[in-house]
Amino acid sequence: MTGQNPDGQPPVTVHIGSVTGSAFAVGDHNTVTQHQYAGPADETQAELLRAVRELRADLARFTPSETTEVLDAELVTVADEIETAGAAEPGRLARLQRALDAAGALAGSLASGVAVAEALAALLGG
Repeated sequence: MTGQNPDGQPPVTVHIGSVTGSAFAVGDHNTVTQHQYAGPADETQAELLRAVRELRADLARFTPSETTEVLDAELVTVADEIETAGAAEPGRLARLQRALDAAGALAGSLASGVAVAEALAALLGG
């Protein structure tokens, strides 16, 4: 970046190479907001997060019911927890498992539902 100094001094040059995990602003009257998320703690949590996102997208194609709304709410909370804390707690995973079981044939007929069930089994040991 090159700019003219108000005191008549030669312009100052700044070179920025690579920036990771940071936020910055250049110029007057700027505001910087940075949001950092932990992301999945391991590959099993990452796989669950991918499957949860896919199942949510698949559920959106169905007519909402009480069962799908409960399942979607559990999917949202698990995804949020993985994205912010890096992993979903066992209690939250168990609630998702119960919601998935309640959805029964609907979730079981979707590849994304099967993927969530398999990821849960890997995390819950069942």
